[in-house]
Amino acid sequence: MSDDRPERPPVSGLLDALRVRRNATAGAAAGLALAALVYLVRVFELLGPVTATQRYPLLGPEGWFLGLAFVLASATALFVTAALTAVTAVRLARRL
Repeated sequence: MSDDRPERPPVSGLLDALRVRRNATAGAAAGLALAALVYLVRVFELLGPVTATQRYPLLGPEGWFLGLAFVLASATALFVTAALTAVTAVRLARRL
């Protein structure tokens, strides 16, 4: 047995072919836009006040909804990036 490992191809070629950087940028933009929209609607009550009154300890409603907006932005960005990358991979596979 030999301890020599064969050279692996660079991963950057795959990332470039799948256009991951462009997809991540689009995902981040979509996530930030959705989170900002939902945050503004909820905090500034653009659709009217909430019928039930709630208590928001420590941070107040703005702080809690800012945290939720971060989670929503992250999840949306990840989902959009994965979906766009999968579409790109399918197109490349069909072309080859």
